[in-house]
Amino acid sequence: MSSSAVATSVPTTSGLAWWKALAIGAIGAVVVNLIVLAVAKLAGAPLVIVNGATEHPITVGGVIGASVVPLAVGTGAAFLLALWKPVFLRIAQYVGGGLALLSAAGPLSSGADGGTVAALSLMHITLGVAVVATLQIHRRSHGASRIS
Repeated sequence: MSSSAVATSVPTTSGLAWWKALAIGAIGAVVVNLIVLAVAKLAGAPLVIVNGATEHPITVGGVIGASVVPLAVGTGAAFLLALWKPVFLRIAQYVGGGLALLSAAGPLSSGADGGTVAALSLMHITLGVAVVATLQIHRRSHGASRIS
C-alpha cells in the first residue's frame, strides 16, 4: 500500500501589512519628535507660538497629534490608492515628503524665537522622513518588482 501526500496550497502573505508599516512610522515619528521637543526644552527654547495676542504652547500631546494624524491620513490614503494602482505608493513618497518639507515654512515664518523655529522645523522634516520611510518599508516588504 502506497500513500501519496496531498499537496495543499496555503495562501501566505509576505511582507509587512500596511497597518504595521503605518504603526512603525507613526511610533518612529512620535519618538523622534518628542526627543526634539525635550532637547529644545533643555536648550531653553520657550516653545510658544504667538498668533496675534494668543500664545500657543507646544505640548507633548500636540507633538504626538501633529506627528500621528498627518502621517496616518497621508499614508493611509496612499495605501488605499495603491490597492487600485500600486504606483501611488511611490507617488505618495514624493508628495508626502515634499508637503512635509513645505510645511516647515510655517514655523520659519511664525516669528517665534530661533530655538522654537529650529525645533518645529526639525519636527516637520522628521514627519516627511517618516512618511517616505513608512511607504518605503511597505513597498520593500512587498517586493519592489511588484509595486513601483
